[in-house]
Amino acid sequence: MARKISGRNAGTRRAASDEIRGKDVYRPSRDEILRYIAENPDRSGKRDIAKAFALKNEDRIWLKGLLRELQDEGLLEKSRKRLSRAGAIPHVAVLDIFGRDAEGTLLARASEQPDGPIIAVKLSRGASGPTPGVGDRVLAKTFPIEDHLDDNEPAYTARIMKVFEKRSDTALGIFRILKDGTFRIEPVERRQPELVIDKDQQNGAKDGDLVEVVPERASRYGLPRAKVVSVLGSLTNEKAVSMIAIHAHDIPHIFPTEVIAEADAAKPATLDGKREDWRELPLVTIDPADAKDHDDAVYAEPDTDEKNPGGFVATVAIADVAAYVRPGTALDREALKRGNSVYFPDRVVPMLPERISNDLCSLREGVDRPALAVRMTFSAEGRKIRHSFHRIMMRSHARLAYPQAQAAIDGAPDDRTGPILETILKPLWAAYEVLKRGRDARQPLELDLPERKILLKPDGTVDRVIIPDRLDAHKLIEEFMIQANVAAAETLENKKQKLVYRIHDGPSLAKQESLREFLQTIGLSLARGAEMRPSQFNGILARVRGNDNEQLVNEVVLRSQSQAEYNPDNIGHFGLNLRRYAHFTSPIRRYADLIVHRALIGSLGLGAGGLTPSEEARMEEIAGLISQTERRAMAAERDTVDRLVAGFLAERIDETFEARISGVVKAGLFVQLPQYGADGFIPVSSLGDDYYHFDEAARSLFGERTGKGYQLADRVEVRLVEIAPLAGAMRFEMLTEPKPLPGSKRSFHKAKGQRSRARASQPRRGPRDRR
Repeated sequence: MARKISGRNAGTRRAASDEIRGKDVYRPSRDEILRYIAENPDRSGKRDIAKAFALKNEDRIWLKGLLRELQDEGLLEKSRKRLSRAGAIPHVAVLDIFGRDAEGTLLARASEQPDGPIIAVKLSRGASGPTPGVGDRVLAKTFPIEDHLDDNEPAYTARIMKVFEKRSDTALGIFRILKDGTFRIEPVERRQPELVIDKDQQNGAKDGDLVEVVPERASRYGLPRAKVVSVLGSLTNEKAVSMIAIHAHDIPHIFPTEVIAEADAAKPATLDGKREDWRELPLVTIDPADAKDHDDAVYAEPDTDEKNPGGFVATVAIADVAAYVRPGTALDREALKRGNSVYFPDRVVPMLPERISNDLCSLREGVDRPALAVRMTFSAEGRKIRHSFHRIMMRSHARLAYPQAQAAIDGAPDDRTGPILETILKPLWAAYEVLKRGRDARQPLELDLPERKILLKPDGTVDRVIIPDRLDAHKLIEEFMIQANVAAAETLENKKQKLVYRIHDGPSLAKQESLREFLQTIGLSLARGAEMRPSQFNGILARVRGNDNEQLVNEVVLRSQSQAEYNPDNIGHFGLNLRRYAHFTSPIRRYADLIVHRALIGSLGLGAGGLTPSEEARMEEIAGLISQTERRAMAAERDTVDRLVAGFLAERIDETFEARISGVVKAGLFVQLPQYGADGFIPVSSLGDDYYHFDEAARSLFGERTGKGYQLADRVEVRLVEIAPLAGAMRFEMLTEPKPLPGSKRSFHKAKGQRSRARASQPRRGPRDRR
């Protein structure tokens, strides 16, 4: 049995061993290291392990090699510079409580691992806040149970940090009155069954209404029954589709009365002793043409310091939301609950009431507004030399749209941009050229995956889908904001102030290996051994630029990346290739930025509204909450786009479309219609008269008899055969003949037992879930 080594006694164990063995160097066994990592999930980085076992010099080199071996063998996984046992639950995780054991202890599983290990939820004595129960969702710290053997018993314990609002057992659907006068609920989720409503359970619902229902006990025969508990609105309403996502994902969208009252009572900030007067500085806002709030303004000028020839001074001013949203207030509690604004094609669910977001904090042209500003000096090579933060009163000198500013630079100024072209816009673009040199030297990850935008008609239905032009005006603002975010993180680190970082881990070893296997199928290689850098991915992307594999490789590289998140422990941002990074530039729509503003105000002595001790103590909890609300928003936005496009195509059954294969799984192919950005599914059973095998490495399905098949990113022709608009699901039929896939048979036999096949004679299935 392995000896127990913890962070408290590892050093003592090393000293005792050295005393017994004289000059011999004590090195922990593999089991001791695995045990330490399991028992100390919050101190499991390479440095933490070396410190715990008092390893120095060449011992640390030995440790690095051993940890690499354990990762290669699949015993350890690396995330955020911390190591964990393979398949381990994150130290801070969102849990779903599903039951109790014989002693009444609550049992849960991680929300992102519904089939994962069981977790015993411990209740702290004297803890404040709601008591969790079965069916609740909580944010908790998890701890592995020593010597866990039985999969039917808890493998972890958890200490609750936050109980989310209890989700009821209600479901959403569309109330329908059939020709025979009976009532049905048309499902809006792919796995949701159709429901029957009795007349006395109608609750005033009309045909076409979006309703919330409570399913009742299912009968032995026929469809399950339900009763309507609330009517959410008519499906004919132009915003009904996004309302489905809002309710399906439990997104708070109605501000409580006390929150509105606080917002309405807020008075405009004044120029007090702590606030500098920058109203004469010609800051300008550059935003989308349809933007309703403006939370950032920029200005740049050449550096007059003779020691910095060719350098620039860039200024970024951000709305001072902390002046109005103070810790512990109703406004603050609601903002944290929402975490961020949610953007749908037809509406925005804001983090803050309109009085704050669109009025008092919006940097309107010609209006005095409080702001937090950072002044940054760059060398001619784009290296940041110094920066300083200021709490200011500003006055925007112009409100510009991206195309408008770009047109002025390209030689077509209008009445608004003409007067400021030489004095404001050209210096901004000159400063951007300097910052771009620094970006090019830094080499962040440069994926080429254009984003689509849905344009709606007045009735809320889809008009068309476009790919907006990517202008230098967009890139300018993006780079100015990135540098401001870096400056915020650096300042707070220098002040030893706790903060919420925006972190992005590098690809896991498993994802690296999967990418490496794929690249080999198209004649490209990816080095092993050293830690990956964005420049290595950029090199691969450059090699395929302009050829048939460009889109395919961009997609696969994207899928190999980790998901960005918020965390008080910094590991850097892999995608941007930055050592420290924090969100500072959008406090109107992201709570993370508001926390960073408060941290700057408090640590720099910039007046009222700084970070409180309570917030510092809850930093890990806050980071977990806002990471969860960000993922919630992304899922809701994606589902809404799917439903809108499916509704748009509902009348086009049996039409043919040009498509691109966007996903390959054992069960079939996901295809995307590039002109609409819509995804659908082609079951493997409909592909033809061959047995199709899934080649994971090559991202393909190939026929056992012919060796021909289909691969990720292939351009194909498909026919739309089935559609469920409210669920956002579509099923297609493949019209393009399979193509030869060299090496597929060899790859199949090499990994025999890890692939799956499906008979073409199987019955066709309905629309499937997206990945």
